[in-house]
Amino acid sequence: MKRLPVFFFTASILIFSCTNSNKYEVKAKDKYENTKEELAVTEQKNPERFIKVTGSDKRNLLGQTVVKGTLFNSAKVVSYKDVDLKLSFYSKTGALLEEDHETIYETVEPGGSKSFKTKYFAPKGTDSVAIKVVSAKF
Repeated sequence: MKRLPVFFFTASILIFSCTNSNKYEVKAKDKYENTKEELAVTEQKNPERFIKVTGSDKRNLLGQTVVKGTLFNSAKVVSYKDVDLKLSFYSKTGALLEEDHETIYETVEPGGSKSFKTKYFAPKGTDSVAIKVVSAKF
């Protein structure tokens, strides 16, 4: 008989303690979701900050400059697509000869990468090509 009140007392303490921790979980989830949304807004506004590009160039037999590269997405939340690149062609002395734009119609997931390849008839005297991310859609 004396065990019954002790059992109810212990059970009620367990029930109330579980209920209180749930409130903290909800607040933690809300805080996490808010932080995630703020991060997404920052990543959407600054795609050139989160997309890195590396590449190399060489001449083929037809005299075209073949540019091969890779896009890296360092964003944590946002996937980027239709990345707009600016290709700058330079001479041996570093003089800018020409600039062109190239759009890579691929989706780059957060933490992922995509390779690309493009060909140009570069201006006479081109020694090197620089690649820069201008914009991207999300």
